Amino acid sequence: MKIRPIKTEEDYEKALARLDEIFDAPPNTEEGDEAEILALLIETYEDKYYPISDPDPIEAIKIRMEDMNLKQKDLVGVIGGKSRVSEVLNRKKRLTVEMIRKLEKALNISASVLVNSYQLTK
Repeated sequence: MKIRPIKTEEDYEKALARLDEIFDAPPNTEEGDEAEILALLIETYEDKYYPISDPDPIEAIKIRMEDMNLKQKDLVGVIGGKSRVSEVLNRKKRLTVEMIRKLEKALNISASVLVNSYQLTK
């Protein structure tokens, strides 16, 4: 197959199908090189047309709490008192630097996720 830039959705679908066919090709072979180049072209196209937005910090906290079977009360002392935990999780108050540090340790969520901006509710 002749490798070309991915310019349209049709080109993208064809590239994905071809990559699927040659995905397990051995490295340093013609097909292995083609797979490597196709993967780069696909990644570039996806970055442009299917960007992944930054994760929402509050949703990340809630998902991790669910994974760890934690309730709001389990974050008392990490975020603050009972009312502060509720205010943060209900988007009434923003996370502070101190809260982010404690949440990073307690929930193992990267600070780079927790510092992302998010909408407060009124």
